Amino acid sequence: MFFADSYQHFFRPLTGKYREQVVECLRLLYERLYTAKADYGESLTREQILETFAEALTRAPQLDSDGSSEPEGRFRNLREQSVWVLNSLVEYGWLEKLVDSATLTVSYPFSRRGRLFTQPMVELNSTRVRTRHRNTRNTLNALEAFASRGEVYDLIDAWEYSERIVADFTDMIAELEERKRELVREVEAQILVQQATDEFFSFMESRFQPDIAIRLSADSVEKHRDSIGRVIGKIRRKDNEQKAEWERRLRQQLPELYADGQSVLWLMLDTIEDRMRRACEVKLPALRQALQGFTKRAEIIIRQLSYLQSSTEGAFTDLCQDLGKAGNRDTLLSELGDQLASFQLRLFDPKQTQLWQRSRRQPVNTLVEDEAPITDDSQRDILLQQLLDQAFNFNSSDLRNYLSTALGSGQRVNSRDLPLKDARDLLAMSHALEAAAVSQDGSGPFMQVTFTGEVASNDFFQQFDEYTLELKNRD
Repeated sequence: MFFADSYQHFFRPLTGKYREQVVECLRLLYERLYTAKADYGESLTREQILETFAEALTRAPQLDSDGSSEPEGRFRNLREQSVWVLNSLVEYGWLEKLVDSATLTVSYPFSRRGRLFTQPMVELNSTRVRTRHRNTRNTLNALEAFASRGEVYDLIDAWEYSERIVADFTDMIAELEERKRELVREVEAQILVQQATDEFFSFMESRFQPDIAIRLSADSVEKHRDSIGRVIGKIRRKDNEQKAEWERRLRQQLPELYADGQSVLWLMLDTIEDRMRRACEVKLPALRQALQGFTKRAEIIIRQLSYLQSSTEGAFTDLCQDLGKAGNRDTLLSELGDQLASFQLRLFDPKQTQLWQRSRRQPVNTLVEDEAPITDDSQRDILLQQLLDQAFNFNSSDLRNYLSTALGSGQRVNSRDLPLKDARDLLAMSHALEAAAVSQDGSGPFMQVTFTGEVASNDFFQQFDEYTLELKNRD
């Protein structure tokens, strides 16, 4: 169970009116312990943690009460509130209180659950560039290392990297949708074209260029999908003894993936291929569509704001301003109302409107032409075309007659011994294999074709496979 022992009310510090201040305390303490700002030579003492919390409480605002019946108290200064935050985090399982028996010093490190839940809070507002686009190349590099060295930990790394590929695409799509909503909210709150434009280009420079652009070009999953497939195919073709050893070690390292009749090695390779397929066919088009929607929305908003705040106004705006300054505007508006009173706007009923598809009439040639006699050249061309069509006209009846002549009184003939007397015989020989398809409906005798595995040649074919044709009966 998650809510057990000291974790029964794990999220209690994040539910009161001081919840934003508690989150800021957790973020700042996490940065002091686990980021580049940390001093790994010594652990933070109680006084250092209280100073860190006091700095965080100064930064974060106090939110309104959520209507809880439990009072949280009022504090005279920042130190009292820092002590209350520290005690609350220790009581509800975010921090642990450790006492060194040798020096009798007390330290307050993060608990495992507290550290895991604080990490996304820190990354949510992080401004550093994360190279999440590297997961595709990391998958390929880990698979190549596994194929060359045979270390199962490389395969496990590739399996984990491939899982992050789909997760990164999902996070990126959600981030683009959130950016689009934030852009709309900011424009509704304050119509500032310069600020909206700066934020859009700031996102394109700080987020699109270092991550999304690389994901769509240099590190595109479509680019590395074939390479990953080739490496997986190479792994599948390894010796059976080597694959059995990998299977045994994988079952020791990942017993939760083992099931009766299921290979862990094959399961991991199939999973990597399936994740790459989903990333290419589903997530990558969705990311492109989300990016296109974000840029289109930003373009529309910037154009609208530019038009609204344009210094050069049109004639319509000038007329409206002149009308507002006119002393007799009430009279003018009354006259305009009388003139527009007779104006009626009617719309077509869409149910009564039908779009008929026009039928295209075939053109009729009504031109009268004089009958002209056929010239000798035209007659010769027609005759030659008929002779060519008849020369290459070949049917099953001609093939049957040719094979009957070739078999004579026998039942078997070799393709090397087929007669070639004229062009018709040469054409029949090239279609001799089609004799196997004759009388295959179960009625009458049929022709059986058997390849000898040898290669032959003659005056007309430089090389052809040698086979035998044998006439057999159904019984």
